Amino acid sequence: MKKTNVPGAVGRYTLLTIWAIFALFPLFWMVLITFKSDAQMYNTTFLFTPTLDNYIQVLTGSDYLQCFFDNIIVSAGAVLVAVVFGVPAAYALARYDFKKKEDLAFQILSYRFAPEILVVLPIFLIFQKIGVYDTYFALIWVYQLIAMPLIIWVVRGYFEDISVEIEHAAQVDGYKWYQIFWKILLPLIKPGLVAAALLAFIFAWNNFTFSLLLTSFHIQTVTISALRYIATDTVHYGQMAVAATIAVLPEVIMAICIQKHLVRGLSFGAVKG
Repeated sequence: MKKTNVPGAVGRYTLLTIWAIFALFPLFWMVLITFKSDAQMYNTTFLFTPTLDNYIQVLTGSDYLQCFFDNIIVSAGAVLVAVVFGVPAAYALARYDFKKKEDLAFQILSYRFAPEILVVLPIFLIFQKIGVYDTYFALIWVYQLIAMPLIIWVVRGYFEDISVEIEHAAQVDGYKWYQIFWKILLPLIKPGLVAAALLAFIFAWNNFTFSLLLTSFHIQTVTISALRYIATDTVHYGQMAVAATIAVLPEVIMAICIQKHLVRGLSFGAVKG
């Protein structure tokens, strides 16, 4: 019978607990200050009189909820577009050999790490010229450029890990190419696709530069709406903390709901190229 190293296990769990407290303390502190008034904000102790005024001001005294739903629409729409077009593109890059394939793949990836401030001005001028400035379509179109490279490169690695013999065997059994794609390949890449889609959603949800310069009065995201709590003479930290706390809820809830696929998706597969 294998002996358990009790002191070593206790030490590991102790270190993990300390690290978890260290990592989660900023989130705990952010939630804590949502219950503080502006007068109590600089009180660094845990003893204070809690108040819900910050939540009331943000949820009922402003259009923050409308900005929240605007952010959901543009972020989810961008991820949906990226998945619909990115998954077939990832399959093509994984399965077919054509001239300058890797150059094309790298160009797609370059959309992700290109400085946003470098391209936002020409995009701003183009959108104003064609009349789509400050619309859902404009933000979804730009945000999918953030999401699609991540979808393509992660899912491409999963397609490359799947043996082509599986597709050949399905063809012998009489499956059409679209049946192979929907019934065999998509279930196999599901963990990677879910993980990539969640990461793409997070990047789109937290984007600041594009939403700042490509929206005005009709559409605003939560990253921009948080700026309104910075006044000329003071900063309403409690209200800003409420806005930030509510803003992270979709990401946390999604991560909890799909954690099985998320862990597997981030643990297996590889990005190749």
